[in-house]
Amino acid sequence: MKITSQMVKELRDTTKAGMMDCKKALSENDGDMEKAVDFLRQKGLAVAAKRADRATSEGIIEFYSHSGGKLAAMVEIGCETDFVAKTDAFIKFAKDMAMHVAAMNPVGLDRDEVPAEMLEREKAIYIKRALDSGKPENIVEKIVSGQVNKYYSEICMLEQKFVKDPDVTIQDMLNSLIASMGENITIKRFARFAIGA
Repeated sequence: MKITSQMVKELRDTTKAGMMDCKKALSENDGDMEKAVDFLRQKGLAVAAKRADRATSEGIIEFYSHSGGKLAAMVEIGCETDFVAKTDAFIKFAKDMAMHVAAMNPVGLDRDEVPAEMLEREKAIYIKRALDSGKPENIVEKIVSGQVNKYYSEICMLEQKFVKDPDVTIQDMLNSLIASMGENITIKRFARFAIGA
């Protein structure tokens, strides 16, 4: 199949990947847009995994304020070089992450940051609900496991769907940025402030 510039542009607009990467992804997947998106996502994961052990001692702290100053969030995004920290793509990502934290109020960055007592309380609720509905005990464990995974995806920042695009998770966005920037990037920490909370 002939890969047109319009196809490349469409894939680039969808994924924010480089033009040559988009052309290669389309070529290797016979012009299939969905397969090309998956190809680019897998490539992003591979690049992210290769760079994961590199130190991220540069970066920026970004701030977002909403509701007339009654709700705000701050995030620290780390990268390897000051050069990358000053790029428009990196700054936009940091701004998006601050807005996401304000809107979605994640409990922690990943599953390791979720307090054990919070998780146990949720599990107890899921178990009781499943048993009360008459489910057999051997199935309850599977049901609870699925509900716990769903719970994590709602409260762990990296697993949450991006507030402005529910088709991608924060981890997907981070992997894509790492792939396009060519260096390790991390969300180091975040805080959310709300009047009266």
